[in-house]
Amino acid sequence: MAKQILVRAVCLNDEVTKQTFTIGARLADHSQTTFLGRTGTISTPHGQIQTPAFIPVGTLATVKAVLPESMDDLGAQALLANAYHLYLQPGPDVVDEAGGLGEFMNWSGPTFTDSGGFQVLSLGVGFKKILAMDSKTVRSDEVMAPGKDRMAHVDDDGVTFKSHIDGSMHRFTPEISMQVQHQLGADIIFAFDECTTLMNTREYQERSLERTFAWAKRCVTEHERLTLERSHRPYQELWGVVQGAQYEDLRRLAAQQMASLDFDGFGIGGALEKDALGTIVNWVCEELPENKPRHLLGIGDPIDFFIAVEAGADTFDCVAPSRIARNGTVLHPDGRFHVTNAPYKRDFGPIDDECDCYTCLNYTRAYLHHLFKAHERLSATLTTIHNERFIVRLMDRIRASIPAGEFFEFKAEFMGRFAANRNRNTSHDDIASE
Repeated sequence: MAKQILVRAVCLNDEVTKQTFTIGARLADHSQTTFLGRTGTISTPHGQIQTPAFIPVGTLATVKAVLPESMDDLGAQALLANAYHLYLQPGPDVVDEAGGLGEFMNWSGPTFTDSGGFQVLSLGVGFKKILAMDSKTVRSDEVMAPGKDRMAHVDDDGVTFKSHIDGSMHRFTPEISMQVQHQLGADIIFAFDECTTLMNTREYQERSLERTFAWAKRCVTEHERLTLERSHRPYQELWGVVQGAQYEDLRRLAAQQMASLDFDGFGIGGALEKDALGTIVNWVCEELPENKPRHLLGIGDPIDFFIAVEAGADTFDCVAPSRIARNGTVLHPDGRFHVTNAPYKRDFGPIDDECDCYTCLNYTRAYLHHLFKAHERLSATLTTIHNERFIVRLMDRIRASIPAGEFFEFKAEFMGRFAANRNRNTSHDDIASE
């Protein structure tokens, strides 16, 4: 029987409970060993999210090149936008005046916004893909990506940063992040955190953890104030973010700290060594309360989904499926390949014979090859639809496999096929590597 957990919601009388997280099936193998993975349902004012779930990213209130209606058609349950980017353009006051993020972008389903913490990392040190860092070669608190300038500076009160649009200076504190996200009006918002790199020293990671915990407490206080002040708007869930880099004791401590505060759910963020992803997620989920959802921030590799779901993650977001699509890279059960490569010029089959997306049902690899070579914008639209559907459908199948008792068989089948080909790169078959 499903276990229903009521999550506090504050409104005019401060007593009404509006949202729930319902735990469904537990992940178990044939020996009946139980794992932290599970299915569940997150309920929001704009609909339910069946978990495990992938949340596509629409950074500026749009999944680039794709209509919101198309995202609905391909099965996306919710979308995530970026508070930092929407703060700079068009401004949270504009989105608020429009009726909130969903109304602004004509999306009727649930919405998320992240806090801007990751952008602090990206602006501060210039790294975009933190999973690609090599933590074994460098330890420096002044690390910078090659060819990048530092555009953000962190102190105990907040972050001062330079706009990537016009160079103007801005200030984010926990209170400002909450104010911005309340104006944006997403159903689920995240506490402001400092996202460190794997290259920072252990000493800095410890100081950063103290800072993020202090910021989390300030976020909770400001969130409660704004919820009462803006009682005309639907309740927004506030999720705390667990940092701690690659250190077990810091990850567990951070999870315990976040669990001690009045959060509605949790994000697992920051620098993660890819090979240790499952282990780190497991550390965190062992410490977090089981009756609240757990979101793994910024993860989009298909293989990582299986590892993280097994370790206890419920939801995921990442820009990767749409970003690589715009460069002509498409997802396939046998790995990834570049549809721009020469062999596809006269390939009149779909991207994937097994895929039910709009692109695969109506267009060929040859046509997509032509669109990219001709620099037609439709190329990005069609490949993004396919990649997002591939990930959403994969997560649907993972979710269905848990109550059916078939998760580990599906994991072995998918990973064996996808991983076996992901590193092949020849003139005739260019399945791309990560």
